[in-house]
Amino acid sequence: MDLHRCRFVPYPPSAINALAFSHPSSPESKHKGPRTLRLAIGRANGDIEIWNPQKGAWSQESVLKGAKDRSIEGLVWIHDPEELDKSGDKIAGRLRLFSIGYSTAVTEWDLATGLPAQHCTSNYGEIWCITAQPRLQQNTQSFGTNGRTEPQDSGAQNQNIAVGCADGAIVILSTADGDLQFLKTLTTSSSKKARVLSIAYQSIHIIVTGHADSTIRVFDVRSRQLLRSMSLGAGPAGGPKETLVWAVRCACDGTIVSGDSTGTVRFWDGKTYALTQRIKGHEADVLDIAISADGKTAISGSMDRRTTLYRRKAIGRKGEQSWWKEIMHQRLHKHDVKALAAYETKSLSVLASGGLDTKPIITPIQQFGKENHRTLSALPQRPPVCSAPSKRLMISWWDRDISIWRISKSLHSHDMVEGDDESFGGRRTKLMSKIELQNEESLSSVDISTDGHLLIVATPLRLKTFRLRFRDGSTLKVGRSDLPTKMSSLGAKIVKFSPDKRWLLIIRPDSSIELHRTVEVEGAKATTKISEKCIYLRRLERPPTSSGYVDGTHGNYDRSISRVAFSADSRILAVADLSGCIDTWVLEGHEDLTQDNVTMNGAVSSESSDDEDTDSDEERHPTIIFGQHWIRNPTASLIPRLDGTPLIFSFRPSKAPLQTSVNGYAALHATRQTPYPHSRDLPNGEDRLFILSSQHNMYEFEVLAGRLTEWSRRNPTVSLPAKFRIIDERAMGVIWDVSKIKQRIWLYGSSWLWMFDLSQDLSQPTTQPNQTAERTGSDSKTKSRKRKRKSHEQHHRSTAQQPQKGNTGAGSQIPDSKLGLGIGRMVRRTEGNETSDPQWIDLGQQMVQTSEDDEYGALEDSSLATFRRELGKEPDDEEAADLDSKHKSSDNAGLVTQAVVPGQKYWSTFKYRPILGVVPLSSERGGDDGAEENFLNNYGGDQDLEVALIERPLEEVDLPARFHGDQEWDERS
Repeated sequence: MDLHRCRFVPYPPSAINALAFSHPSSPESKHKGPRTLRLAIGRANGDIEIWNPQKGAWSQESVLKGAKDRSIEGLVWIHDPEELDKSGDKIAGRLRLFSIGYSTAVTEWDLATGLPAQHCTSNYGEIWCITAQPRLQQNTQSFGTNGRTEPQDSGAQNQNIAVGCADGAIVILSTADGDLQFLKTLTTSSSKKARVLSIAYQSIHIIVTGHADSTIRVFDVRSRQLLRSMSLGAGPAGGPKETLVWAVRCACDGTIVSGDSTGTVRFWDGKTYALTQRIKGHEADVLDIAISADGKTAISGSMDRRTTLYRRKAIGRKGEQSWWKEIMHQRLHKHDVKALAAYETKSLSVLASGGLDTKPIITPIQQFGKENHRTLSALPQRPPVCSAPSKRLMISWWDRDISIWRISKSLHSHDMVEGDDESFGGRRTKLMSKIELQNEESLSSVDISTDGHLLIVATPLRLKTFRLRFRDGSTLKVGRSDLPTKMSSLGAKIVKFSPDKRWLLIIRPDSSIELHRTVEVEGAKATTKISEKCIYLRRLERPPTSSGYVDGTHGNYDRSISRVAFSADSRILAVADLSGCIDTWVLEGHEDLTQDNVTMNGAVSSESSDDEDTDSDEERHPTIIFGQHWIRNPTASLIPRLDGTPLIFSFRPSKAPLQTSVNGYAALHATRQTPYPHSRDLPNGEDRLFILSSQHNMYEFEVLAGRLTEWSRRNPTVSLPAKFRIIDERAMGVIWDVSKIKQRIWLYGSSWLWMFDLSQDLSQPTTQPNQTAERTGSDSKTKSRKRKRKSHEQHHRSTAQQPQKGNTGAGSQIPDSKLGLGIGRMVRRTEGNETSDPQWIDLGQQMVQTSEDDEYGALEDSSLATFRRELGKEPDDEEAADLDSKHKSSDNAGLVTQAVVPGQKYWSTFKYRPILGVVPLSSERGGDDGAEENFLNNYGGDQDLEVALIERPLEEVDLPARFHGDQEWDERS
């Protein structure tokens, strides 16, 4: 594979301003959070990213797109109360997300559509902070006035929202009945009207606020009374007189923790509101604070890039008093740490942090310093790049800007991929055109036809198309192409052309599916027109995923379509949603341009509730366009729901030449009953659909048969190399390299590139390493104690190497030799005088609980795969060598084909990072007549595949000047 290493493509990631988990911590839960647990990340460009922790396998599910000159400065979730259905059963309450952005409005977001659901504005000032009222828990009590405990109000079922404003007002908003309305205002008696910088609920009726006048105030929401005003005193000598209270948080016992502009973290008694302790933990402003579920751990983030951990320990004989102490700090970020959010159960204990360096970082709380932190990618999960291979065009986009690049083929391929930025900026790459949209909404999807003549762009509110024409082979002219108003005014979340350019797929914000036919218009200037007539496709009704009513629900969010794919012959369409459900349709009949472009029975509404009636109506009055119509795949219901959201969703390219001729079949005669006759022939081309889920489980389906392929049955996920199974970064995209002599698939993530040869079986399926160690440790009681200890130690070492089972939701465990804390993880236990046979206890074992179901499933898959291979009489399957380590010492950054030896089962590299995307390019000369047809017929040809790999290093991102402390010895610039 010839590879262009591109670093000239701009993509400016945006700073992180806000973080929020959808659920409060559940310290009693033994699981790694409920199925509906999500993390919302708000960025400075107005985007909100929704991340799924997935028991430690973090993946970005969706992005709620922002708009011009808008920013997300605060995020909160609330959980509506449960309701009763007609039969008296409880229905889970809805999880709702709200945001603020330096305006007078609070916005609620519809997760299913990605659009604002409603706004609430009033005469109060600019909003600076936001918080949600704690959810009512049964049989619990809260702190009342002067520290007295009082029973919870049974009527306070809905969570209100409190916001702090620039004019000093504190506004309470009601969320009852699914609405968002103004409820009341709390104001201070001071005439200064100090800006409210931070806000938090101490209980369901008590609010604590931090102000810009060196003051923390406590309010009773019911009486609107100011309970206490706590002064921080004058500012430091030589600095501002006023101290800014950037952060306030309340622990479960009522303790108030504040962080201010002096770098000091203060601890206040929750009953008397007296200052109990102060710790100078930072050299610059403390911007945010997070507190653990048990209230014994606090973490602060600051402008000095430090993330500092504090622990509370009981002192005295009976432990009646406690004392906070700074345990340690780390510089995890490369710039200001602006936002923190914590979530904890018995098995999941993580802190999410973010700031100006644009990268979210997941840090363990209870295992802080014993487990590695994990840095999530700042780049989107769905690559914002695409290509027209036949014209060697590459399209990139961000916010409202679109760039069109052309990469010419070099005479010396080795020099072409050497990675030299100056060479890429010369004759081999050229910025052909740049498009800047005038509307305010950010781009949600962009696609270009395979011939490079038609470009479609989508925002959540509108669609636009552009014509691309080459002049003199080196100049590109971009012109606006009009779309029907009804079609362009609704917006879309995904747009995609079919490989033959005959169909345009539009996924609307509500996940409704539309197909439009493209028609070639002849004339002085031949052009492509998109038909206004639309085909609506209905998905199968699927039961909701099982989830207790206590965990809440995201409504239709799980049914949001996230991935789409056309088969190589454009006659099979597949879509997948966030819940893992897959729907497929096939194009029935053969194209006949002699028939009129007609639509019978109009468009079937996607909101109909009766699937059977709709399906039968479609059969009686099908929507026919040029002798063809789309029907649901007869075996669509046989494809099961996956274990997670599909990340890789792609059909295998066809090795046979594509049929491009039309009207090659005998015409059908019209009758009175069938005025528009059409063929009933179903597609018979390549129908193998490759899927990699968010859990990195691998599947390949024969869509027309509704079953797994023989290769997939012989090669379950446990057959994948161990190095691939322990990768933290989730897969982003796929490139195929299929021909008569090879069937390779290239998968890539933000920091890795893997190749698998699907023409042969992978390594022999094996169980998990710790299972082997357990069997080894229990062979015979006659073994020596020394050998038992050795096996026991090997068991723990092998267990620590499994990141998803051996951690608390962040990174893998730090080896004992690198802990640096002066303590280990093992405790030696002896009973009486029996010192010769001590027992070693793992202190972190309770935090690392392996699911027995997962182990049993992996063992069962391994046994079935081995049995199927034996039945298939496959040739001798030697264990695949560690191909990555075999070429690890090579410094060649040129052609990837130099490292891939024919016959290898897999290959990998981690030298490219961070990867924005990988797109294919045609080896044919761009711009020649027939180049498109040559590419479609030779995409799986015998010649080497050529791709462009786009990297966006963080070092090249323009960031503002950062704070430098006295103990930083790195280069200051």
